[in-house]
Amino acid sequence: MDTYRPTNPLIVQSDRTLLLEVAHPDFERARDELARFAELVKSPEHIHTFKVSPLSLWNASASGVDSNEIIAILERWSKFQLPQNLLQEINDHGTRYGRLKLVSNNGRLALEMDDRGLFWEIEHQKSLQEFLAEPYADQRGIFLREGSRGEVKLRLIRLGHPVKDMAGFKVGDSLGFGIRDTLLSNNKIFAFRKYQKEAVDVFHAGGGSDGGAGVLVLPCGAGKTIIGIGCMARLQTHTLVLTTNVTAVKQWKQELIDKTTLTSEQIGLYMGDTKEIRPVTIATYQILTYRRSKTAPFEHFKLFESANWGLVIYDEVHMLPAPIFRAVAELQAKRRLGLTATLVREDGKEEDVFSLIGPKRVDVPWKVLEKDGFIATAYCLEIRIPLPTDERMEYAVANNRARFRIASENSLKLAIVDELLSKHKNDNVLIIGQYLDQLRVIANRLQVPIITGKTPERERENLYSRFKQGELGVLIVSKVANFAIDLPDASMAIQVSGTFGSRQEEAQRLGRILRPKGVRNISYFYSLVSRETNEQEFAQNRQLFLTEQGYRYLVESRHIDSNGKLSEPTVWQQLLEDTRL
Repeated sequence: MDTYRPTNPLIVQSDRTLLLEVAHPDFERARDELARFAELVKSPEHIHTFKVSPLSLWNASASGVDSNEIIAILERWSKFQLPQNLLQEINDHGTRYGRLKLVSNNGRLALEMDDRGLFWEIEHQKSLQEFLAEPYADQRGIFLREGSRGEVKLRLIRLGHPVKDMAGFKVGDSLGFGIRDTLLSNNKIFAFRKYQKEAVDVFHAGGGSDGGAGVLVLPCGAGKTIIGIGCMARLQTHTLVLTTNVTAVKQWKQELIDKTTLTSEQIGLYMGDTKEIRPVTIATYQILTYRRSKTAPFEHFKLFESANWGLVIYDEVHMLPAPIFRAVAELQAKRRLGLTATLVREDGKEEDVFSLIGPKRVDVPWKVLEKDGFIATAYCLEIRIPLPTDERMEYAVANNRARFRIASENSLKLAIVDELLSKHKNDNVLIIGQYLDQLRVIANRLQVPIITGKTPERERENLYSRFKQGELGVLIVSKVANFAIDLPDASMAIQVSGTFGSRQEEAQRLGRILRPKGVRNISYFYSLVSRETNEQEFAQNRQLFLTEQGYRYLVESRHIDSNGKLSEPTVWQQLLEDTRL
C-alpha cells in the first residue's frame, strides 16, 4: 500500500492498538470490520481505540476470518504503512488456531501437529508432563492420558497454543421431538429467523467433528433461547440447560412447551426445593455452586453425570461461575453450547470459555438486527448531574467505595426520574439500580412496586405479568435486571446506578428493552450519572459496550443555576423531537 493515505480513517500502531476516526464517513463500515478481530477498549467522542490480542485473533480464526483477510482489512483503512511487527504477530497468532488438533486415534485421545518443533516444545513442557502418554513414531502427535481433555486445552492456551478440538463427542440418550406450529402474538406462525437458522447450522456443522462446541454471541432480544431450542431439535438428545436464575429456568421451560412438542413431563426443573432430572433438565448456576462451607464439596455437581446428556447449554455463558469451569473441564466429550450477548467477563476468564466451552462461532452485530427490525432501535443518553453541596462535602472526605455509593445515590437523580417519566407517559418503564435503599426511596416516591433478589418468586412473576399486560406502567428492579427476564413490552429504561464499570451489566440492562415493539419499534435507555465523580469514570467503561455495538451514545450535562434549580435539558429535548415522541 502507499506510505500515506490521509483520507483513510485508521491509524495502526505497533503496540497492537488501532485508532479509528469517528467523524469519517466510512466509520461504521470500518468499525464493523475491525470488530471481527479486535476488541474495543476506549470510545471517547472523536477516536475509538481497538486492541488486537491473541485471543481476538484466535476467535476470528475459529469464526472463519483468516490472517490474510485481517491484513487486507487493515490495509484498506490505514493511513500509514502497517507496522511490520504487528503483521508478524497477526501471521503468527492468527494461524495458531488449528495447528494443534485434538483428535481420537483408535479410541484414544491424542494431540496432532504438522510442526516437529511444536512437537518437541509440547513433549518437553513441564506443565503438561502428567497428561502426556507415548508419542507417535513419526513425531507428529502425542497420545494423552485418559480424562485429560479439558485440562490439556486449558494449559495449552495459557502457553499461547489454542487447540482445535476435533476429538468428537459421545452420543447422548435419544430424545425425539419436533417444532410446534405456534401462533404468535402478531398472528403469525412461529418460524426460525434466517440468522437463527444460520447460527444453528454453524454450531451443528453437519454433525462433524468441527461442530458441537462453541459460543454464539447475539443481542438480547435476538432469541438466543430459540437458537438453543434449534440446536436441541437438530441433535434430538437429552439436554442439560444451565442458566442464571429461577425466572430464566421457568422461561426456558415455557418456551420449550410453547415452541416444541416436548411435554411438561419431559422437562425437569433443578432448583431450590425442586430437584427433577428428566430428558431435558433446566438448572441454575446458583444451585450448582452451592456447598455447605468453603471447603465442602459442591453437592450438586453430580447433576452433570446424573444422565447421559448429549448436549449441555450454558445460557448467559459470560456469567458462568468460576467453580463450574472445574466441572466443565471434565465434560469435554459432551456437546457444549454457550449463549451470550457479550463475551466480556469481569474475572478475565475469556480464555477459559474459549478452551472449555468452545471458540466464538457466531457474532451477530446488534445494529444489523436493529436495521432488519428484529430488535428495537435504541437511543442511549447519559445524563450527568451535579452533586448537591452537602453531598459533595460528604463525597470529598469518603474513601473510593463510599464515594461511588454517594455518587450513585445522588438525591438530584430523583428529580431527573420525575422529569423523564413526565415525557414518557406512554412507555412501559423499567427503573434499574444497584442500591436497594435508593430504589425503595424511588418506589415510595412514585408509589410503584419494586422487585429485588428477596422478592418471592410468585410475587415476582405476578409483577412481571402485570407489566407485560400493561397494568403496570413503571416497574423498579434491582440487579435481577442483569439476568434473563423476558419483558417484551419494556420500551424505556432508567439506570439510576450500576456496578462500577461492568460492561456485561450494561449489555443485560440494555437488552431488557430491545425486544421488538411493533410499528413504532423504538426504545430509550437513560443512564443517570453524577458529574465529576468516580461514578462518571466507571460509566465511561460501561459506555464501551454500547459504542462497540454501534450505538450513538449521547451525553446531556445538567447544572444548578443561580436560583438553585437544575438547568433545562437541550440534548434530551432534541432527542425527543428527532424521534417524534
